[in-house]
Amino acid sequence: HVQLVESGGGSVQAGGSLRLSCAASENTYNTRSMLWFRQAPGKEREGVAAITSGGTTTYTDSVKGRFTISKDNAKNTLYLQMNSLKPEDTAMYYCAADPRLGRGLGPHQYSYWGQGTQVTV
Repeated sequence: HVQLVESGGGSVQAGGSLRLSCAASENTYNTRSMLWFRQAPGKEREGVAAITSGGTTTYTDSVKGRFTISKDNAKNTLYLQMNSLKPEDTAMYYCAADPRLGRGLGPHQYSYWGQGTQVTV
């Protein structure tokens, strides 16, 4: 099983930036697709950004132009650069991984989840 550990969350004023990191215990077949998703209190989980091993990225509409997902294969680390943060971005942010391609933005499509890091705007 892949272990995922998120970090980088915190409190920031509206308009500010944060960079989230997700350290994976391996960088192999099991992390061919990776996802950042979030969940705010009383709301459903929402996929935010996804990336494949080939570098293809997908974003939910509400973060396009503000968030950037990237992956450093040498460090087995997934990142989410979040700029121009808004109060509605406040949530617990999680990373997820799956060996299959084409998983999209649905968290339930991913086999491995981290424990999350809180972002408050």
